[in-house]
Amino acid sequence: MNSAGGLLNVVDVEATCWEGPPPAGAVSEIIEIGLTVVDLDRGVRVEKHRLLVRPVRSTVSAFCTELTGLTQGEVAAGLEFAEACRELAARHGAGQRPWASWGDYDRHQFTRQCAATATPYPFGHRHTNAKAVFTTAHGLRKRPGMAQALRLAGLPLEGRHHRGEDDAWNIAALILHLAKGVEGSILPGAPVQRPSDSQIRELLGL
Repeated sequence: MNSAGGLLNVVDVEATCWEGPPPAGAVSEIIEIGLTVVDLDRGVRVEKHRLLVRPVRSTVSAFCTELTGLTQGEVAAGLEFAEACRELAARHGAGQRPWASWGDYDRHQFTRQCAATATPYPFGHRHTNAKAVFTTAHGLRKRPGMAQALRLAGLPLEGRHHRGEDDAWNIAALILHLAKGVEGSILPGAPVQRPSDSQIRELLGL
């Protein structure tokens, strides 16, 4: 059990984006924070949360709406970024619990936006890049996207891809898949240099 009572926060963010370069003066900002709480001791997903965040230096493009399903009207009614960070810390134990994301994008986006807005960083230092762990555990040569990883693991994609709350829920399923142990490579004929189950659990911070 970890010091946070065996609980892990799995986080996925969506941010303003454009098909090409951003408009003059605009920057990519978080507009949705999806968070799933995993009970690592029981091996289950126990909570699913969603925070909408109001951008101030950008707006939701048609491309972004097509990708995420989010509209400018929806996120305009969201929390200010600083308020969302405070809620992560106060309601979801972000500073105490270990957390994970699919890749390092989410962590870097929070770091950038916190620095740009002088907002205290809400998370602790115990972060797991679940994409890197999955790649190592399955002996893959390239790091897969979340949807591809679900297919490789034989897990369903629940909800809508690129919706933060659904992506966090699906990433949590992949983390539980890893925590339960992986039997060899899922790529027939691929050379495998797979870590032991204890090493996988260490990588996941278990």
